[in-house]
Amino acid sequence: MDKTLQTMINNMPEKTGKTLEEWFQILKKEKLEKHSIAVKFLKTEHGVTHGFANTIVTLSKEQDAPSEDLVSAQYDGKATLKPLYDKLISVVLKFGNDVTLSPKKASVSVIRAKQFALIKPATKSRVDLGLKLKDIEVQGRLENSGPFGTMCTHRIQLHELSDIDDEVIKWLSIAYEKSV
Repeated sequence: MDKTLQTMINNMPEKTGKTLEEWFQILKKEKLEKHSIAVKFLKTEHGVTHGFANTIVTLSKEQDAPSEDLVSAQYDGKATLKPLYDKLISVVLKFGNDVTLSPKKASVSVIRAKQFALIKPATKSRVDLGLKLKDIEVQGRLENSGPFGTMCTHRIQLHELSDIDDEVIKWLSIAYEKSV
């Protein structure tokens, strides 16, 4: 999980009077469908600042959507790419029991102490593997981060299972080791 987000969650009881889990229960009870309505509810009925309200609602929606549903939706219409995702996940989970997967709408963040990789079905024929490898030059199949911006420093494009070779596993492992 992002360090800033974790700090915000840690400060939530002091700043808002309730823990994240307590806010989840309040939102669940209200059954507010739209994001903007839920944010407005927290701001007007509970005096929560916009930043906290938006974070609470966003995290509650992520919690309500089963992780596998988010991943399945990413590969809807791109079923030939799902085995690439599955193989990448099996590789990173072997690195240690401190790896966390955080599926989002369009990608899956791979986190240790910090995010070290991002897996995204970029097109119908390609998965982009974003890696956080500070101070490492572009080389081999390791290219500039492309669409990931500051989230990742590098990217590797994967088209088929055989693309997840020793070089890719090496870069994933290095990113994992650097993420402490």
